[in-house]
Amino acid sequence: MAVAKKSQSTDEKEPVPQGAVADFSKQQELDAYRTMLTIRRFEEKAGQMYGMGLIGGFCHLYIGQEAVVVGMQMALKDGDQVITGYRDHGHMIACGMEAKGVMAELTGRAHGYSRGKGGSMHMFSREKNFYGGHGIVGAQVPLGTGLAFANRYRGNDNISLTYFGDGAANQGQVYESFNMAELWKLPVIYIIENNRYAMGTAVNRASAQTDFSKRGASFNIPGEQVDGMDVRAVKAAGERAAEWCRSGKGPFILEMLTYRYRGHSMSDPAKYRTREEVDKVRTAHDPIDMARARILEKKFAKEDELKKIDAQVRDLINEAAEFATHDPEPDVAELYTDIYR
Repeated sequence: MAVAKKSQSTDEKEPVPQGAVADFSKQQELDAYRTMLTIRRFEEKAGQMYGMGLIGGFCHLYIGQEAVVVGMQMALKDGDQVITGYRDHGHMIACGMEAKGVMAELTGRAHGYSRGKGGSMHMFSREKNFYGGHGIVGAQVPLGTGLAFANRYRGNDNISLTYFGDGAANQGQVYESFNMAELWKLPVIYIIENNRYAMGTAVNRASAQTDFSKRGASFNIPGEQVDGMDVRAVKAAGERAAEWCRSGKGPFILEMLTYRYRGHSMSDPAKYRTREEVDKVRTAHDPIDMARARILEKKFAKEDELKKIDAQVRDLINEAAEFATHDPEPDVAELYTDIYR
């Protein structure tokens, strides 16, 4: 029997984000703009260097999704932890990790965050409370739940931000984590970055329930859909979820409605969607362009001041690339360090 082929389009059902946006001060708007722009320029440079053969292995870019991690970081306090999957460079930079160290790790150099041995998907910074970067789909979710358990065990009021994508949301270990987190009222915010396509299949073809904010319903975990392209909406939702967790009520789910402009990885030509679809999002909902427009409209900065920020960011990223290409490779003795025996 022939089966009708479903369209890959995700335009059939556009979920409506919930909640109000945060009222940003001048400094908050400018800080968010600079950080999102830094992530964008870093990822563009990483893509360029990958094409030149300077970066090997897998490389998943965060272009288009910058508002999610930047807005969430604005809702945190010192001591809160962050853990994510393999599309992780943006999270590292938002956590305060230096672009030089991240780029050096991408190129497999000695002064990378994992001393050149982790690459794109496996970088960590205990100092910045960033716990990876994980290559196995969904594997970071039980680990992030464990971080929340440690917080509860120690009696502090820190929370764990555990990021994963719409594809990982269908993994069994995610639901085991949900169950444990709600049973023990663990302070964890599960952030589902719904960029509509997982690896290359539209969510409406791969998920029976496409409203990911409802994925915790059977465990009594509340959830909320958020406009993940608006950094103000993300911050506001992040603060609501953080307050819920810190007050001892248990986990919270935030579904970030976002979009990635590039393919799943550098080897993905993204032929499963149209150029018109991508251009539509870029034109109407780009998180950086919207922040820039607000800054100009509110007269928080002039055009030439924003150009100066852009130049400073480009210089920072160019310096990181220069550092990463001239940093020495790890000593061969590093093969025998940081391993289980």
